[in-house]
Amino acid sequence: MNKKKKIPKFISEEKERQFWAKEDSTEYIDWEKAKNVVLPKLKPSLKTISLRLPELMLAELKLLANKRDIPYQSLLKMFLAERIDQELKEQRRM
Repeated sequence: MNKKKKIPKFISEEKERQFWAKEDSTEYIDWEKAKNVVLPKLKPSLKTISLRLPELMLAELKLLANKRDIPYQSLLKMFLAERIDQELKEQRRM
């Protein structure tokens, strides 16, 4: 069993983000022993953005959303989440 490095103390969340952005967590954490945790009261952080789409694409998105009886913004988030998940899975296979 490989001995893991000790996780340093951080003076701020920003410093911790910078650390984990460049470090390999497997050198610090044994992910084989990790357990799934459910945090039912945790709400995802949302960020409002401005996104320019071709009018035809937006019209088609609204049409698809209408067929599913959901707001087009929700459908767009679903499509993005599916594609991001797919891309990340492909990267992990490499």
